[in-house]
Amino acid sequence: MNRTLVSNGNPMERIVGFSRAVKVGPYISVGGTAPIDSDGQTVGIGDPAAQAQCCLEIIKDALERAGARLEDVVRTRVLLTRIEDWEAVVKVRAEFFAEIRPVDTIMQVSRFVNPDWLVEIEADAVISDGNPVTDIRPV
Repeated sequence: MNRTLVSNGNPMERIVGFSRAVKVGPYISVGGTAPIDSDGQTVGIGDPAAQAQCCLEIIKDALERAGARLEDVVRTRVLLTRIEDWEAVVKVRAEFFAEIRPVDTIMQVSRFVNPDWLVEIEADAVISDGNPVTDIRPV
């Protein structure tokens, strides 16, 4: 299977040796995405919702560049330095995923590399085969 590396130009990609996303076959993993603008500056210092919005926009762009859509996301992981920010962050997440409904994990971490970051988000996607979604609910 082909392996495609998706970069967004973050200078740390070469220094650390990581990609924003990696696609292998129909599978795409988007790594811990921090709230950084195209100039490498932190977005929304002190504002977890603004940071989540930035992270999710970066994820959306990486998925699209890898040939996927938000509708292909099957899992997200939300990492927070302050667990009390979870409601503000998931409200933003819902703007992207309320209808798609991928599985999710929310967890608190002690800190990120940059102390101004309040949130990082990861996503995994599988490019759809076009079949309809089955929604299994309790009886």
